[in-house]
Amino acid sequence: MTVLPDDRLPLAAEFPDATHEQWQHLVAGVLRKSGKEVSDAEAEQTLSTALEDGLRVRPLYTARDAAPDPGLPGFAPFVRGGRAAGHTPGGWDVRQRHTVADPAAVLADLENGVSSLWLAVGAGGGFPVASLGHALDGVLLDLAPVALDAGAETGPAARALFALYEERGVAAGAVRGTLGADPLGHEARTGEPYAFAAVAREVLRCADAYPGLRAMTVDALPYHEAGGSAAQELGCALATGVAYLRELTAAGLSAEQALGQLEFRYAATADQFLTIAKLRAARRLWARVAEVCGTPRAGAQFQHVVTSPVMMARRDPWVNMLRTTVAALGAGVGGADAVTVLPFDAALGLPDAFARRIARNTSTILIEEAHLARVVDPAGGSWYVERLTDELAHAAWEFFQGIERAGGQAAALRSGLVGDRLAATWAERSKKLATRREPVTGVSEFPNLAEQPVVRAPAPEPPSGGLPRVRRDEAFEALRARSDAHLAATGARPRIHLAALGPAAAHTARLAFAANLFQAGGIETVTEGAFEESGAREACLCSSDAVYGEQAESAAAALRERGAGHVFLAGRPGPYAGVDTYVFAGCDAVAVLSATLDRMGVS
Repeated sequence: MTVLPDDRLPLAAEFPDATHEQWQHLVAGVLRKSGKEVSDAEAEQTLSTALEDGLRVRPLYTARDAAPDPGLPGFAPFVRGGRAAGHTPGGWDVRQRHTVADPAAVLADLENGVSSLWLAVGAGGGFPVASLGHALDGVLLDLAPVALDAGAETGPAARALFALYEERGVAAGAVRGTLGADPLGHEARTGEPYAFAAVAREVLRCADAYPGLRAMTVDALPYHEAGGSAAQELGCALATGVAYLRELTAAGLSAEQALGQLEFRYAATADQFLTIAKLRAARRLWARVAEVCGTPRAGAQFQHVVTSPVMMARRDPWVNMLRTTVAALGAGVGGADAVTVLPFDAALGLPDAFARRIARNTSTILIEEAHLARVVDPAGGSWYVERLTDELAHAAWEFFQGIERAGGQAAALRSGLVGDRLAATWAERSKKLATRREPVTGVSEFPNLAEQPVVRAPAPEPPSGGLPRVRRDEAFEALRARSDAHLAATGARPRIHLAALGPAAAHTARLAFAANLFQAGGIETVTEGAFEESGAREACLCSSDAVYGEQAESAAAALRERGAGHVFLAGRPGPYAGVDTYVFAGCDAVAVLSATLDRMGVS
């Protein structure tokens, strides 16, 4: 539509407004030229992208897609942020995670851009509680907030932290951070319940004496890391938060006090718009809970956002820097209060100093150079983002209601309801990963078999026994591990010969496709020389459909005569005698590669 500028100069007044139907007609025309016969109405649907939770992203959003009024920043329903001023002027809290008691690393972070510490303490993936004082040696606790992650040892860890505050003369009013008590999150991780009563005394002490310290964390990472969708992550967080409100009010806190004791932790993925919408939807949902509790003004959710461990790859880990940068951007634009960028080598072991520096500098660049924090809710007003926020909020609320009908988060965990739903979601996503409809750069796409492995010291084992931890690269990582073992045992990787037919213009595209596919499974591709000189036992024909029609069958027969035990063809299935397997965009790459390694004797 034509929008008049402030000076009322109608620059486009002489041009008629374009209608949605006209746009659909033009799109249908373009699709027909590409061979897709669709009606005008179907054209838009053809270009839409399906997301999890039944959501779809359309190619065009207009004013008719407007969502409910998100309100103003700092006011209910807090969609646009929990504070009217947003992150201005200093940006979000840059929070770095530490799993070992290394005061030098802690101080290096704090002296170079990190503003708070996330400490893994206790037997479940961190350093001993007794080492907490050593880990914080030299840290000014009145300036650096501390977030504990101690699992079942939250009580002892909290008492040790309180003792440090007293020993170092830190005023109670100056203390910031969170004790991290999360009984349901611990149960989701380990399968072992521990009662709220174990931390009740510390929680009440926190509420009574430390106004800037939050006692409990609603950690949604266990559900994200088990393969859950964005709506499932939000639904589990909402159900957990409601369960904690019930415990806190039963312990004697008012609803307003109880709301102030909670911090929420979410994952940020490389899908920046979904991350933005998820954080905005989370605030809207929690504002609804606060409204039902009778304290709508206390419904601003404090959000700690962590770049997704699920998306971190072990092969070509340098690409993780790109993933975490996009995720951190989504977190910042989405209004996160604290952001943890995982070091690019976090999936390999203990991050080194370089990786930690890159991680903290990612937020620094986004805040200080990209100036993301200077605009409050920069995505606000986008028809796409507002619509996605609304649809995601409804999907998450529906999942939350299902958990509540099952008796609440604890009952849903113990009955297997949550685990089953997350597993079903991951199974569907695994199909996209296996077919490379969801590519993983450096792993399933553009792998580098010659890369030197990045080796790190082992990190403490994370808690386990509850919900599984999944990774996007796990299926291809298993294939590459088989190839690595074969290389170590025999001195060579499994090989396949790529037989290019016809001129370069005919075979180059599919030759590159086949090389990319087989190398993703750790299979070395040989393109030079004759088949018998390649050292391979299998071969793949690569060319255009036209050349296949003339040469595929004879080429397959020739390869058989020269000793090829299995012949592939890069392209859609066709009537070619002598071809055993067809590989094409959208085929199950994991199944093809696994069967190939089996035939090659790669165990």
